[in-house]
Amino acid sequence: MGQKTHPIGFRLGGVQDWRAHWFASKASDYRRLTEEDQKIRSLIQDRYAESGAISRVEIERGAQDLVVTINTARPGIIIGRGGTRVDELRGDLEKLTEKRSRLNVQEIRQPELDATLVGQSIAEQLERRVAYRRAVRLAMQRTMQSGALGIKVVVAGRLGGAEIARTDKQKEGRTPLHTLRAMIDFAVSEAKTTFGVVGIKVWIYTGDMIPSAENLRARAQSRLSLGATQAGQAAQQGDGGQKSSGGGRSGGRGKSGGGSSSSGKASDAGVASGDGGKS
Repeated sequence: MGQKTHPIGFRLGGVQDWRAHWFASKASDYRRLTEEDQKIRSLIQDRYAESGAISRVEIERGAQDLVVTINTARPGIIIGRGGTRVDELRGDLEKLTEKRSRLNVQEIRQPELDATLVGQSIAEQLERRVAYRRAVRLAMQRTMQSGALGIKVVVAGRLGGAEIARTDKQKEGRTPLHTLRAMIDFAVSEAKTTFGVVGIKVWIYTGDMIPSAENLRARAQSRLSLGATQAGQAAQQGDGGQKSSGGGRSGGRGKSGGGSSSSGKASDAGVASGDGGKS
């Protein structure tokens, strides 16, 4: 039997960072917060399932507040006209968690190097009855042209509407799954076609990172600086609301660890336009 392990879980704490940052002192709190994380991710994914192009949702918890970072290739759809959609989402998160919530929308500059977005793109094409070999080949070409060192795609199911399901694998470049310092992004997607569900697995190799103390410290510092920027924006907006004596709003501009930050809508939502690649 194949002894396969998840490429991201295999590298956690090294070249890959956790998708949630919090600490639970009791087992009951751990169960509750883990379930709450899943509800938060399901709420966001269901709301923007059609056009959000969401890669991942990162959650960070403090003593009194909750910070949710949405990594997406289409930040304008998440924010909405004038920031209305992001305000609605923040209100729903506060109802769900009963905590003060802040939203950070971070743009993915190169969606071709994100395994989740590549898998979603292939799934959308298969649902539109595009030939699976053509869809996979074009996705692999775009990824390699964007600077990836290797990509592997596996599709399984009733390919082309065949009576008997089968598995097809295509590969370009190299994907060293046994090398711990290799930065490999992995994702699983599903195409719900008229003749059944077709599963899609994508591995993308973008290079090596030596998990030295300096690299890990820099990654942690960039995450902390992003959270501090959002906290500062929230404080400024709160001060501006008190001075305006009538619910006046103020927008801020800050810097994140991954790139430039665009002006945020009032409330506690900030929009970071960062690098989007692996930190």
